[in-house]
Amino acid sequence: MSWRGNDAAIGVLSFDIDAESAILAHGKQFLQNASVMTHQAFGPLVGVPRILALLEEYELPATFFVPGVTAERYPAMMESIIGAGHEIGHHSHTHRSATGFSASDERADFERALAALAKYGVTPVGHRAALWEASWRTPELVAEYGFLYDTSLQDDDRPYRLDTASGSIMELPGHWSLDDWEQYAYLPDPNIGQILASPSKVVDMWTREIDAMRRHHSLFLLTCHPFISGRASRIEGLRQVIEYGLEAADFRFLSAQQVAQLANEDKEIEVRRLAIPQIDLSLY
Repeated sequence: MSWRGNDAAIGVLSFDIDAESAILAHGKQFLQNASVMTHQAFGPLVGVPRILALLEEYELPATFFVPGVTAERYPAMMESIIGAGHEIGHHSHTHRSATGFSASDERADFERALAALAKYGVTPVGHRAALWEASWRTPELVAEYGFLYDTSLQDDDRPYRLDTASGSIMELPGHWSLDDWEQYAYLPDPNIGQILASPSKVVDMWTREIDAMRRHHSLFLLTCHPFISGRASRIEGLRQVIEYGLEAADFRFLSAQQVAQLANEDKEIEVRRLAIPQIDLSLY
């Protein structure tokens, strides 16, 4: 049976709780900026409780990708997510781009994040690269540690099996258009974005994406950040998107882990390998 079952498309509600780690990745000097740090703390302190209440209201599963630094800093938040029964995924330790790491540094950061989540009894089965910036080594590292899936690449809008030298994993590809960062993120310094879009514009785009994914039998993988979408008008926009999806008879929401498990059981799923493009660099 197809990973979609009898549905035209599947939706995943995922939340990256980057908090302060996303800013400190730009430079540790921002720790001295109370306005910037509290801007990020809004996510764990206010955004996550609002999101959990929204999910509970509609009885929906979700996946929370948590950097190790965030997990260590907000134990009460971690317990609330775990207590609500939601999946917690691996999202690096320091939220720095894997493309800037050496192989040993990427592994060390990966392992520190595992240790931080293990303190809460969490053994993640899914990984998302910080900043959507996986290295060519990342999938192999994810497979080596026995994960079920990765969700860092952007070369499809349906799951596929990714073969690596350390084994195979399921890849759940994402895209910037389904990331709230590209719609709402704003800070003067560091410049993480200069956008303050109306939720009505974002709701229109995301509901159109649901319709398109249903037509093309795809994965609607939504990525939100509590410090962004936890703001009042934006979470009400997210409510509209959820209600729109629930109204469709051929669409349902699952956790990323549930989708990966279904894809793993799909005998017809496409199989790929990841390789650096062989391009004549003298042309550039």
